[in-house]
Amino acid sequence: MAPGGNETKSTLDVESSGEEMISTDYSQRANWLRAAVLGANDGLVSTASLMMGVGAIKTDTKAMIISGLAGLVAGACSMAIGEFVSVYSQLDIEVAQMKREKEIKAGTTGGDDAEGAETVHLPSPTQAAAASALAFSVGAIVPLLTAAFIRDHKLRLGMVAVAVTAALLVFGWVGAKLGKAPLKRSCARVLIGGWLAMLVTFGVMKVFGSTGL
Repeated sequence: MAPGGNETKSTLDVESSGEEMISTDYSQRANWLRAAVLGANDGLVSTASLMMGVGAIKTDTKAMIISGLAGLVAGACSMAIGEFVSVYSQLDIEVAQMKREKEIKAGTTGGDDAEGAETVHLPSPTQAAAASALAFSVGAIVPLLTAAFIRDHKLRLGMVAVAVTAALLVFGWVGAKLGKAPLKRSCARVLIGGWLAMLVTFGVMKVFGSTGL
């Protein structure tokens, strides 16, 4: 093959590689954003359900706030630890795969440079854990802030439900946009799921509270 043909092929390979890296980068960002939305939705639903459950048997603001705060801290820690372990396991697998590929391609030109480039894109367990905890906390803070400034018990429960409904719609919309899913269907799923979680928790606690257990 003529030298010019080799240069053209090399240029095309570089451009193709660059496009693949950009595509992979956007895909990773979208996955991170989707994970953040899901984490925030988890924090919103679990904390709101916990507060509604306590509100079913306790009328004072303090009880609801303390239960919600405990749910925020416990949930954020649980999400962070789970994400750290999960991503660390993924990191171990990717590092092992990179070592195997390096051994297979031993002696090829630029092997060290390729390894350095791949290492930059390896996931960070610490960053994943922090992002997961932060996302959960962002969602959990919505019902907490809503309940903190309302003294009337029934109004407090109603306003928490309204605030959570609005946040669920926002999270459903963002998740649908990121996942390129139908907006109405996605929002409906998220909304109905959140409502069910709060209603079931409220109902179960109301039953236990009425029996005096």
